[in-house]
Amino acid sequence: MTGGVVDYRKFLGRVETWVLPYFGGAHVDLPTRRLRVSTPPPSPGWWCFEIQGRTATARAPAQPEGLEGLPLVRGHFWSDRLVHTRAQAEPVRLLPEDAPPRFSPVRARRWHDGTLVYEALDFEDEAEGVARERWEAHGTLADVRAVPASLRAAFGYARVETVARTLGIRFVPAEVRGQVLAVAETGDAAAEARLRALARERSRGGASPWRVSAPSDRPTESRPEPRVRHALESAGARLLDLRARGSGVWEVTFGFMGERFQSLVEGDTLGVVDAGICLAGEDRRVTLDSLPSVIREAIEEDVLVITRHA
Repeated sequence: MTGGVVDYRKFLGRVETWVLPYFGGAHVDLPTRRLRVSTPPPSPGWWCFEIQGRTATARAPAQPEGLEGLPLVRGHFWSDRLVHTRAQAEPVRLLPEDAPPRFSPVRARRWHDGTLVYEALDFEDEAEGVARERWEAHGTLADVRAVPASLRAAFGYARVETVARTLGIRFVPAEVRGQVLAVAETGDAAAEARLRALARERSRGGASPWRVSAPSDRPTESRPEPRVRHALESAGARLLDLRARGSGVWEVTFGFMGERFQSLVEGDTLGVVDAGICLAGEDRRVTLDSLPSVIREAIEEDVLVITRHA
């Protein structure tokens, strides 16, 4: 310290050690900031990182640390997701090698970036066993009492998944969230009705009038990444990927409410060219910073239809 001014240069070389979850990609998250990973670890998992400035370097695999004080989320397991409050089905990361059995009660913690991280299996009771028996018998939960709502929803998602595979119709949980409890009660007919309705809506929505060219990262196209990232994070979403598509249009892949979305936006204005969801041809009335709120409203009103799957 000289003349009452702190010399911060002495802190620049300080190295800290943290055990952090690595989910893939180019970043890891501390409680207060995001760090760039110097060399990505060979696989997702818990790793011991050396932290210098805003750079993290993976040194060795590690056991989980720092979960106890994080928000706890309880629910039931379905297809690598945790089904919990109001039938939300979020991906749960860093599962054990022996994945939990279908419909298991699971505890997860919400990491600092919003990702659900597996913590442990919860105690089972009779309801999970009954649900598995009904599943194996191709039955429903219509006459079964004392079944938690998250278990009923997980059962419904599983039935939708089976019907979707038979019909060859793709879906994401947010598109069927409003129907899964009815599917658990009434069976495959309700699942088929919703899936066919999705297919019809996608067909009516049609393809974007903008012709997508081959991906390009030409240096002549200035990457709008800082503005794109800020717009999404301000709306509660997270940038996952950004690719130039030519003519000043960029393909933005982002995570929001446990799902992946993909939209085409103008690089200079961040105006939406193709929202990636059905908006009745009104895509250009939306900007990237307002798109997540439109998606949230569509999910809550049970009208979400995805046209561009990331």
